[in-house]
Amino acid sequence: MKILSELIKLVDQNPDSIVVMRQQTEQRLPAHQHNKTQLLLVYGGIAYLQTAEKDFYIPSNHYIWIPKNYPHNLMFNTQDLYIVNIYFPEKKAVGFYDELGIYPVSKLLAEMLSFSERWQGDYFKGSWEFEFLITLKGVLSKENLKKFSIQLPTTDDKRLNALIESFRNRLNENLSLAIIARQSGMSVRSLTRLFQTKLHITFVQYLKMLRIIRAMELIKDTDLNMTEIAYEIGYSNIAAFSNNFQQLTNMRPTEFKTK
Repeated sequence: MKILSELIKLVDQNPDSIVVMRQQTEQRLPAHQHNKTQLLLVYGGIAYLQTAEKDFYIPSNHYIWIPKNYPHNLMFNTQDLYIVNIYFPEKKAVGFYDELGIYPVSKLLAEMLSFSERWQGDYFKGSWEFEFLITLKGVLSKENLKKFSIQLPTTDDKRLNALIESFRNRLNENLSLAIIARQSGMSVRSLTRLFQTKLHITFVQYLKMLRIIRAMELIKDTDLNMTEIAYEIGYSNIAAFSNNFQQLTNMRPTEFKTK
């Protein structure tokens, strides 16, 4: 694909430069990778980063750190999403910089990004912009922020994918393991084993993450209040919804709405 080859060329043609891109250049491209590490910041909506093993959900005012040579592709379904990509040269990454992770944009990081909001293109060692961006990169590992933990495992098992698709749009229903097993013509034991062997996660854990992802979308895209959103995704108890939301996102639904 021409767009993909041009993107990779722009990022990697100068191995020692830091590249800043503010256009939504990576959306809906096939899986690809870069010789540089990547800081991908998301504002105004939810982006979906797909890898061979998992789908990662990046809400507004969060960033994902992508190690070098890590195959991925980016998806989103809203037009008001704003993305910033910063690509860093990396000879040998360790610790924080060697692991893919999603984190909230702190006040300090937001201020640094605001200061550099007009920057675009390649920046080379010796320039003050380069040194500033290196400092920005160094801030990431020092903040000790909790990872955003919604990561849906994926599988090429057609039977399981069809089963998940059958209840993905029915999250407001009573979707217990026994009910789904009966509807799919399987035993509870067989369905449990299918999730564990193919996705390495329980049905309940998978369903909980699906519901919280849908809640984030409803908070972002509708005027429903929190009680209405809780019922829309299958919670009859607003406290349970709020607790599960915090468990997976490290914030309450009301805080997420404010952000």
